[in-house]
Amino acid sequence: MAADEPLVLGIETSCDETGVGIVRGTTLLADAVASSVDTHARFGGVVPEIASRAHLEAMVPTIERALKEAGVSARDLDGIAVTSGPGLAGALLVGVSAAKAYAYALGKPLYGVNHLASHICVDQLEHGPLPEPTMALLVSGGHSSLLLAPDITSDVRPLGATIDDAAGEAFDKIARVLNLGFPGGPVIDRLAKEGDPTAIAFPRGLTGPRDAPYDFSFSGLKTSVARWIEARRAAGEEVPVRDVAASFQEAVVDVLTRKAVRACKDEGVDHLMIGGGVAANSRLRALAEERCERAGVRLRVPRPGLCTDNGAMVAALGAEMVARNRRPSDLELSADSSLPVTEPHVPGAHQQHTHDHVHEISKDNLYS
Repeated sequence: MAADEPLVLGIETSCDETGVGIVRGTTLLADAVASSVDTHARFGGVVPEIASRAHLEAMVPTIERALKEAGVSARDLDGIAVTSGPGLAGALLVGVSAAKAYAYALGKPLYGVNHLASHICVDQLEHGPLPEPTMALLVSGGHSSLLLAPDITSDVRPLGATIDDAAGEAFDKIARVLNLGFPGGPVIDRLAKEGDPTAIAFPRGLTGPRDAPYDFSFSGLKTSVARWIEARRAAGEEVPVRDVAASFQEAVVDVLTRKAVRACKDEGVDHLMIGGGVAANSRLRALAEERCERAGVRLRVPRPGLCTDNGAMVAALGAEMVARNRRPSDLELSADSSLPVTEPHVPGAHQQHTHDHVHEISKDNLYS
């Protein structure tokens, strides 16, 4: 870690995690998270209004905790990055508003970055600089995407995406049918380890010869599993929860890894990065490792804590923006719930102006 590498604070509020990370270059200094998942659990999913309120309450304490953990002052920062999209509109707005306020008060450049591109860039904090191009499989509650990134700060190309339910969404819905609670991913992963993945032949969506080679579909799988469970219950038979979990999980990770490795071969890329919350799934990691090794593809997967939504990933992409002299965002930056992955960041039309004396005084009051 060099002292001249950019020191950047990142804010992530696209869903139910208030994440604040601080990095210097590609070195992680702090990763503070305040989660409202327990509040949402009783509703069986994320409630946008509750998430927004939780972000409001957690924002300042989480930023202060991250600064303390990193051992730096807000004045030391070289920039502030924030997820400007995609995500829940109200939740994004809280993060963007906070980032703009801090950037304005501190006189620091602001970088509105893309949530999906951040999930790719976070791998730099664990495995070093990303190869160029990078092939990335992103799997979460809201996204299942295959992306090719020649330059993570300016050039991200979608190869395929889900046409209906994302992988993480399917995990949550099947967990609900099995009365396993929310979120569904961790509990299904745990139960699947005690089940037989070959016990039930659930379908693999979009894997036919005429189907889109890189797109995903998990809606049919979700329906098939639900109907199988309902039929057993209607017949008065016990549902083998562990076998259902294992067979369902295998169907998901089989399709994800098969298409990802194919994309690497087709595009001539010798490595694969997997990110997003579902990347914490143990079976996905194991099968990806197995298939990548057979195909001569190097696998890069961040540790589970960096796969779920966090501020470190936003800070990592922000630091890369600073290092590559990308144009900062304007203070007019807005939240964009449908920000396309082809826009890794939202550059401003002009550079930010130096603030007047009144705001210099407010900075002294706030960040002494």
